[in-house]
Amino acid sequence: MKTLSLFAEWDPKPDFKLGSKDIEGKLTYLGSKVWRNPYVDFVEKDIPEPNDTQVLIEIKACGICGSDVHMLQTDEDGYIFYPGLTAFPATLGHEYSGVVAKAGPNAINKTTGLPFQVGEAVCAEEMIWCGSCRPCADGYPNHCESLQEIGFSIDGAYTNYIAVDARYIWSIEALRPIYGEQKMFDLGSLVEPTSVAYNAVIERGGGIRPGDSVLVMGSGPVGIAACAVLKHAGAAHVIISEPSKSRRELALKTGATHGIDPDKENVADRVLEITNGMGANLILEATGLPSVVWQDIEKVIWEGKALNATVVIVARADDKIPMNGEVFQVRRAQVVGAQGHSGHGTFPRVIASMAGGMDVSGLITKRISLEEIPENLKMLQTDRNEVKITMFPK
Repeated sequence: MKTLSLFAEWDPKPDFKLGSKDIEGKLTYLGSKVWRNPYVDFVEKDIPEPNDTQVLIEIKACGICGSDVHMLQTDEDGYIFYPGLTAFPATLGHEYSGVVAKAGPNAINKTTGLPFQVGEAVCAEEMIWCGSCRPCADGYPNHCESLQEIGFSIDGAYTNYIAVDARYIWSIEALRPIYGEQKMFDLGSLVEPTSVAYNAVIERGGGIRPGDSVLVMGSGPVGIAACAVLKHAGAAHVIISEPSKSRRELALKTGATHGIDPDKENVADRVLEITNGMGANLILEATGLPSVVWQDIEKVIWEGKALNATVVIVARADDKIPMNGEVFQVRRAQVVGAQGHSGHGTFPRVIASMAGGMDVSGLITKRISLEEIPENLKMLQTDRNEVKITMFPK
């Protein structure tokens, strides 16, 4: 089968020292410090054979993630932009849905307690947590000490088939009678990024109370999905700050109640105006440019009447934040980091929310074939008109 794989040179920066979990020449938790001169190429690989507890999934849809773009994008010295866990070469792609093509005898559906059935529509987590280390035992699988990630450190879904252990797979059949087959697969491929947003604003951010006001900085797929989740949770004001008109308008269609163009308006002043001086109870940093937007974030917290604001950093960026501790001390605010989407019942809750009417399928703004992925990965490095470009294998 044809796969799209990424290759890069292992060439650590002079000031970088391998961490305790890095593997020389193969794997690192700080990709932007190590991998250089990346490129993608099509590689023929065998269709995997599922083991006793695995499911072979025939891919029906797989979205391009900003992480995929940043693994191919480089700085002036040729180092990749993506700062996280990576091991190359690897087949890219991790936002996918499909059908069960084959299942091991002990590949059990967690929802039904029965073996997965051939033809069943599914999606899957991309974080391959071990379940045995201390973070996993403590209930934090997103921070597994032996973490692997589909499409980052092990082969992903830019292909026709992928074998995944049943523990990471979730049925999306509940979407079929509501949306039909094609839209079911569209939404299935969006469960992963929507779960990243859910984990950020509900689990790590602590959620909201109905009637709260929230500010989302950046309307990439995770930012827009966060608007949908927060509106579904009962937020009164879901304010999106985004310079791209098309992305801002999509956020407004998907859950945002107010849009701000930061190139034309003062973000903090507009947030305070929209909320009658209250500010925001929850702020999501989803731009990947925290040093650029932090001044607005602190002004909303400092001048707003609402105490106890939580700022959630979800975008991945090798960037420093110019943080004023006094603002957070006086206003009883906090900053938390969010990574991943696993655990806490997040995947099934997102699927249930979609079945309950939280339709985020508008995030898909372009549909392509497997062969068209390379040109679109390059295009997305400079063009932000598309939100989610999704691959549908032939």
